Amino acid sequence: MEKGLDGFFEVFLKKGSVFFDKRILQSSYIPENVLYREEQTKLVANILAPALRGDRPSNVFVYGKTGTGKTLTIKHTTQKLMEIAEKENIPLKIIYINCKLKRSADTEYRLIAQLARELGKSIPPTGLPTEEVYRVFFNALNKQKQNHILILDEIDQLVSKTGDNALYNLTRMNEENTESQISLIGISNDVMFVDNLDPRVKSSLSEEEVVFPPYNALQIQAILRQRADIAFNKDVLDQGVVEKCAAYAARDHGDARRALELLRVTGEIADRKNSKKLIIEHIDEAEEKIDRDRIVDIVTTQPKQYHLVLYSIISLQPSRNNNLFTGEVYEVYKSICSKSNVTVLTQRRVSDIISEFDMLGIVNAKVISKGRYGRTRDISVEIPENTLPRIKQILEESIKL
Repeated sequence: MEKGLDGFFEVFLKKGSVFFDKRILQSSYIPENVLYREEQTKLVANILAPALRGDRPSNVFVYGKTGTGKTLTIKHTTQKLMEIAEKENIPLKIIYINCKLKRSADTEYRLIAQLARELGKSIPPTGLPTEEVYRVFFNALNKQKQNHILILDEIDQLVSKTGDNALYNLTRMNEENTESQISLIGISNDVMFVDNLDPRVKSSLSEEEVVFPPYNALQIQAILRQRADIAFNKDVLDQGVVEKCAAYAARDHGDARRALELLRVTGEIADRKNSKKLIIEHIDEAEEKIDRDRIVDIVTTQPKQYHLVLYSIISLQPSRNNNLFTGEVYEVYKSICSKSNVTVLTQRRVSDIISEFDMLGIVNAKVISKGRYGRTRDISVEIPENTLPRIKQILEESIKL
C-alpha cells in the first residue's frame, strides 16, 4: 500500500455520512408510490392486465424526454403485475433489456443471445449463425408455455445500431409460436425514430402508445423531497438545496433523473469535504462534475458514424477563430471516412447528426441563410476545454485513427 494511504480507509470507516441510504437516490430504485404518473401507470396497467388471464397484451410504445419517469413507471407497474402473478401461480415472465448497453444489444446477435440466456439457454458471445441463435431462443420460448413481456429500454439505440430486423422478427414471433406469446414494451426518448421503421414493425410496435410529459419544478421538488426524506440522515439538508436542484432540472426540460443525480452527487461532495450538511455551494460543484461526466457518457454511447462527424468538427475547431459551416465539416468527414474505410453518408444525413449533437448540447448549430446559395449551419463546439482531450481520445479509439 502507498505510504500516502496509510490509515486512510480506517479513518473513512469511522467518519460519519450525510446519507442514510444512498441507493434511494439512484435511478434503479423503485419507490412504492410513483409521483405524478398515476395516469400513465393506470394506462400501462390496463394494457398489461390481460396477461393475468393468459391473454397476450398489446405491444406498447412509451415515449417522452429523458427523466420523465418512463422506465420507473414501467418497472413499477410490471413489478406489481409480477407480484400478483406469483401470488396466484399465473405463468408469466418479464424480461428487461437496456439497449444502450453494448454487451447486450449492440448487435442483433447479442440481443437475441441475451434473450435466450434469460430463458436459461447458454449462448456464446459470438460464433454461431444468427439464424441458429434465433432458433435456440424460439425453442426455449416455446417450451416455457407462458406469456412473456419484453421491455426494450432505449429502443431507439437498438434500431440505430442494428436496424429494425430484430424488432421485425420479435413482433412476428407470435404468428409461429402457439405455446408461448411475447409482448413488447419499447421505451424511447425519441418519438421520431418510429417514423423510420419498416411499416409492418411500426404498426405492430405502436399498437398502444403512452406519452410522458416533462415534470415542472414543483413536481420535481416533491419527487426530491420524497426520496431525500429516506435517503439522508435527519437535518442534513440546508435550506434551499432541494429547491435549487429542482430548478436546475426544470431548466433542463423537467429531467427528474438529473435532479436526483445532482442531489446524490451533492451529498457525496459534502461527505468528501467532511461537511455535516449539504449546502448551496456543494450543488454548484456537483453540477460541474455531472456536466463533465455527462458529455463523456453521451459521446461514448453514440454510433460510429456520429463519432466520425463529431471528430470532423473537433479536428477543424482548434485551427479556426470563427465558427464552422456544414460544408466544411462534410469535406473533412468524407476524408476521414475514406481513411477509415467507412461508408460515406449524404450531407443531409450528416446535417441531421449535427442537429442531434446540438440537441444534446455537444455543439451549437445555428441555421443561417446564405441567400440564393441556400441555408447552412453555423457550428461551434460546446465541450469544455478540459474535457476535449478525453473526448478526442474516445473518438480516435472508436474510428481507429
